[in-house]
Amino acid sequence: MEELERLRVENRQLQLALASHAVVDQAIGVLTVLGQIPPCDGFTVLRQVSQHTNLKLTQVAEQVLKHGQGAALPDVLLGELHAALVRHAASRPV
Repeated sequence: MEELERLRVENRQLQLALASHAVVDQAIGVLTVLGQIPPCDGFTVLRQVSQHTNLKLTQVAEQVLKHGQGAALPDVLLGELHAALVRHAASRPV
């Protein structure tokens, strides 16, 4: 019975991880379009915003998705997202 419960817990954890990964991937797509950055750089931008705002990556991704659907970003996220995109642009070779 312990093995069955361990497998159930592991299954729930994997389902949550898969769902949060999908949200992050979708947010990267929004950043690719709105921020005009390559998809490979979208994760870096999300991670920087997450670190600078002390929010979990999935929380930032959820807000970016809502923004992509027309919702306003909270001021702190808007400022950090702008700063991350500026840092990204400055680090790209010309």
